[in-house]
Formats: sequence, structure tokens, C-alpha cells
Amino acid sequence: MDLTVDVKPAFIKTLKQSVMAYAFNIFGIAAGTIIAYNSGIFERIPWSVVIYPAILSARGVIGGLFCGRLSTALHLGTVQPRFFGNTKSFYLLFQAIVFLTFEASLFIGLVAVLFRTTFGGFFTELCDMTIMLMATMVLALVVISPLTITVSFLSFKHGLDPDVILYPVESTVSDLLITAIYISVLNLYLMHVFFWYPLLVVSLALLFASVYIFIRNFREPEFTKTLKESLLTLITVSFIINVAGTFLGRVDELIRGRCEVYEVYPVYVVYPALIDTIGDVGAVVSSTFTTKLALGTLKASFSSIKDHFTEVSGAWTASLIMYFAYSLLALTIAGKLSLINLTSFTMLLFTVNLLAAALIVMVSYSVAIITFQKGLDPDNFLIPIESSLADTLTTISLFVALTLWAWV
Repeated sequence: MDLTVDVKPAFIKTLKQSVMAYAFNIFGIAAGTIIAYNSGIFERIPWSVVIYPAILSARGVIGGLFCGRLSTALHLGTVQPRFFGNTKSFYLLFQAIVFLTFEASLFIGLVAVLFRTTFGGFFTELCDMTIMLMATMVLALVVISPLTITVSFLSFKHGLDPDVILYPVESTVSDLLITAIYISVLNLYLMHVFFWYPLLVVSLALLFASVYIFIRNFREPEFTKTLKESLLTLITVSFIINVAGTFLGRVDELIRGRCEVYEVYPVYVVYPALIDTIGDVGAVVSSTFTTKLALGTLKASFSSIKDHFTEVSGAWTASLIMYFAYSLLALTIAGKLSLINLTSFTMLLFTVNLLAAALIVMVSYSVAIITFQKGLDPDNFLIPIESSLADTLTTISLFVALTLWAWV
């Protein structure tokens, strides 16, 4: 009886905070609109469309790691919710994020080139891609990191749970901001060779800053552990995003083949928001789980999921609410809003949600348990991996859902 009394308020709390955080995924629709209106750039710079998903994923890895570590550290007291005079752990974490920005730009640029087989010029293409990646990531770091820190500190000070609030807010606003930054960088790149040099200067600044940070901190165990464990994540993510791209092509073919049943436009309006929301579900589940692991209130086993059910169900229910909102919004924007269309499109999105959310919850739990049992820090793996997997799993689920509903 007491359990019922305790569970209901915990579920409502997670549900309310999750809906509040997921609401920021509306910005994902704005990000897609920016890309749509600037698609001509991709024709002028063919490789630019290839690294756009890589940029989103790279930022997801770094932002996810930063959010996961920061929210757990606030609960443990190793980071204080203040902007100045903070702890050594906070400054080491931020410096690790700067170095990882350089590392991710370099490595993901290399992998993107390796997967390019349409034309030659490997070295030239690698240089251009890497500079574009670094310039975009540096500007994103300058703009987005203060936002991440502010949201984490303010939510913690006001009694909200940063495990629930932080990553969903950061990931969605980050997608919008980094998309705008990337398009601006590409426009600057196209203007004239003279305007290309500021991008090179920004990239070199990141290089020199990263070298300085590494030399200064390579003897710090906390710093080196973050870098070592994150390198494996970056390698994994770099290949995951190519799977997402492959299935997105299949989704595009299927949607266009069924356009008389499912309008192309509403699906693409909601696509960024669908991905963000599934990533957010995984982030809420994994962040709350890793905090309980660190505090010792949960065991690192699958049987413990029953004691974490309120957080899982609250995060999942909130995602269903948002999927309905996306359906309503997309059909309104497309001028296709009717009861029949709303019912059909909502059922399609709910099918995507049930498939993708179930998979991301299982992945989040599995990675958390494995890393914790191996003596690794789950926050260095969980959100970065699940945020990238969310892209692939949601895209695959969309493909499956469209196929199933085409048969109905």
C-alpha cells in the first residue's frame, strides 16, 4: 500500500518534468525548416550534406557526455551550482569537453571521408571537411556550453532534477543552434576565398587550445579517464550514424512510393523531433539510473528495472504525449489537418514510438549495467551512445512502421 502512495507522485513528477523538457523538441521542426530552405548549398558543396548528420551526432556525443557527467556530479556534490569559483572536477570536465570537440571533429571528418566513394580528392576533401567541422563545433561550443551549464545549475537550484531536464533541453536547442551555425559557416565558405580564412583561424585556435589543455592535464586521472573512455564512444558513434543514413534513404523511397497514403511533408516536418524525443527518453532513463547507481540506491542488474519503473514509464508516457502534439502540428503546417488524417498519422507515429522507445530503454539499461560492472563511468558512454543510436533506431522504426501501415 505504501508503495502505491510513493510510486504515483514519482511517476507524476517524472511525467511533468519530462513533458516540460520534451516540449523543447518543437525546435527540431525549426531545424528541419532551416535545412529545407538552404538545401541549395548542398548542391554547391556535395560533401556538406554528408557531414551534417555527423555534426549533429558529434555534438550529441559531446553534449550528452557533458550533460550526463554534470547532472550526476551535481547530485553527488562534486560540482557546485555556481558559475565562478567552482570545483576542480568542474573545470577538468569542461577542459575535457574542449579537447573532445577537437578529437570528434578530426575523427568524424576522417570517417566521413572514408565513407565517401562518389569522387576523388581524399586529402583536399578531408581538409575541407575537418575545417568545416572544427569551425562549426567551436562556435557551437561557445554558444551551447553556457546554455548547458545555465540550465543544469538553474534546474538544480530550483528543485528540478537535471537528470530529467538537462539533456532533453540541451539536445533539442543544440540541434537548432548548430544547424543555424553550420549553414552560416557554409555560406561563409562559399562567399569568397578571403572569407574562408576566419574559419581556418577558428579551427587552428581549437587545435592549439586542445594541445595546451592536453599538456596541462594529461597527468590528471579524471581528465585522462574521460578522454580514454570517450574515444571508444566516438569510434562507435562514427559508424552508427552511417547506418542511420542508409535507412533514411530507404525511408525516403518508401514514403515517396506511398505518398498517396502518407504525405511526405508531414513525415519530414516531424522527423527531427521524433529522433530528439527518443534520444530524450533514453537520456532520462539512463541519467536517473546512473545517478541511482552512483548513490547506491539501485543495483547494476536488469532485475532492478522494476524499482526504476516510475522513471521509465513517466519518460515514455511523456514521449507519447509529444508524438501526438507533433502529429497535430505537422498536419496543421502541411494544411492537411482533419480527423481522419490526424488519427492515421498519430497511429503511425505511435507505432514508431513504441518500437523505438522500447529499444532505446533496453539499450540504455544494458550499456549502463555493462559499463558500471566493468568499473567504467557510465556517463562517459550512456547518453553519447544512446543519442546516436536514437537516430538509427528511430529511422529503422519509422521504416518498419511505414511498411506495416502500408499493409493495413
